[in-house]
Amino acid sequence: MFKALVLNQEEKKTIASIDQIDESQLPEGEVLIDVDYSSLNYKDGLAITGKGRIVRQFPMVPGIDLTGTVAESSDDRYQPGDKVVLTGWGVGEGHWGGMAEKARLKADWLVPLPANLDGKQTMMIGTAGITAMLCVQALVDAGVKPESGEILVTGASGGVGSVAVTLLAQLGYTVAAVTGRASENGELLKSLGASRIVERSELEEPARPLEKQLWAGAVDTVGSKVLAKVLAQVDYDGAVAACGLAGGFDLPTTVMPFILRNVKLLGIDSVMCPFEKRQQAWQKLGELLPASFFEQACREVSLEEVADCAEAITNGQITGRVVIKL
Repeated sequence: MFKALVLNQEEKKTIASIDQIDESQLPEGEVLIDVDYSSLNYKDGLAITGKGRIVRQFPMVPGIDLTGTVAESSDDRYQPGDKVVLTGWGVGEGHWGGMAEKARLKADWLVPLPANLDGKQTMMIGTAGITAMLCVQALVDAGVKPESGEILVTGASGGVGSVAVTLLAQLGYTVAAVTGRASENGELLKSLGASRIVERSELEEPARPLEKQLWAGAVDTVGSKVLAKVLAQVDYDGAVAACGLAGGFDLPTTVMPFILRNVKLLGIDSVMCPFEKRQQAWQKLGELLPASFFEQACREVSLEEVADCAEAITNGQITGRVVIKL
């Protein structure tokens, strides 16, 4: 028996409770893991509170990220005692996730813990961090160099955006960070490496088909009219890595940036990202993130505290990362 946070639905309401689970109740998978840490993401908050339609079946153990130690494995790639990390693959949505003392998962979903990171650090990075790394790598692969010009990061005070700012600065890029809360987050973003702060309102007006060229590239977490505006402002032969839809999933743009300025729109997904690309991203995160990144605001909580934190994160009351020690 082991302890888990379990979500059930009663009269269309999501109920979260701490339960004792028998190992035989775990879903199918080749690898049994003793979970060391999970983390609380915004998506987890929506699942636990029932404020978002995240969970695809009940009962469900939430937690889209986890790290731990292999207890049993029927797959030759992993042996008992191996340290592993998981992000994505619909875990915590359609397959029991990380907010439990044990998890059974498919071997294809796992990545060995990078030698240059410990378990708690990987959960401080989490899904947001690996998504940011994939965005930055996409810009590098597209030929956007530090000398090409300024890089714009939208939603810069969020999880993906703040890590993207840090990574780009570490690689020598000049970064302009977009936020709607400059008075609250401006100094933090500059401490992460942003050269200047751009008010979100500057990007919320409807975009013309083409505008003045301002950015060598961009990481966009917002979508909708903000992404349309950014595309219209990107330099000739520039690129935009798009990974989010905080502002909406529509894209009110034209083909003009693509066919007249050779702009590249790069779609980024971390959920189904293949093993080799995922492993490389984790390795680079360990190499690039400075010690100061791990000294930022991080709250370590127990499983019993998660429900209250989930309510807080969905109300915008959480600063920094929440790591759950199992």
